[in-house]
Amino acid sequence: MADEVIITPTQNGPNLIKGRVRIVWPSGNEILTNGTVSLCRCGQSQDKPFCDGTHAKVGFKSVEGDETAHREQVAPKTVA
Repeated sequence: MADEVIITPTQNGPNLIKGRVRIVWPSGNEILTNGTVSLCRCGQSQDKPFCDGTHAKVGFKSVEGDETAHREQVAPKTVA
């Protein structure tokens, strides 16, 4: 599927977003990406919403199934 966007929360790091994505700020300014972009999950990046690697310096921890992770499995939805 060419229009599919894949979001991968990495272990102890950012969310990797693969695909064509449009990030829209509340002001209406937009950032267009096509490829892979890393979005901050630790909240400490100086380049939000993007990851700048600070998660490693501050000791951010999050792995699949831990207390910070969504546990409920969601069935895939098809878009017509």
